[in-house]
Amino acid sequence: MPFRPALACLCLLLAACAGEPSKPAAPPAAVKPAVAIEPAAPAEQPLPAHLRELRGSLLTPPAGSLVEIALLVVDERDRPRQLLGSLRLAGDGGALPFRLPFNPEYFPAGERVELRARISQSGRLILRLPPQRVTLADDRDFGALPLVSAP
Repeated sequence: MPFRPALACLCLLLAACAGEPSKPAAPPAAVKPAVAIEPAAPAEQPLPAHLRELRGSLLTPPAGSLVEIALLVVDERDRPRQLLGSLRLAGDGGALPFRLPFNPEYFPAGERVELRARISQSGRLILRLPPQRVTLADDRDFGALPLVSAP
């Protein structure tokens, strides 16, 4: 009877080895940023049929800056009421192209909708995009958009 525990351990060992091989542990990565930032040049991927997009480029956000672009419904006091789409990019010191997808079903009729952007560096707001009015829920190319100093 002393063979029963040994036999049970052997069976368990063989069962454990019979499974799929485990993946090797990934080496610990460097500290990841808390915010996912997309590369400066977004990859050209087809847009789903139910979405529309705003395209353009921001002129010269500084290298190492965080660029936040948003499509907002704005009230009569210039306060954001609803977010229709947003994008975060990393500035590289040159013109920064963007593609901001949004769902036209959520585009409110008769409301003021604006494209806005803010550029911050080291947590400090340094530049902004003057609000760009968007009147139709359709694709639009803004071209090159200049940035102004933030107050």
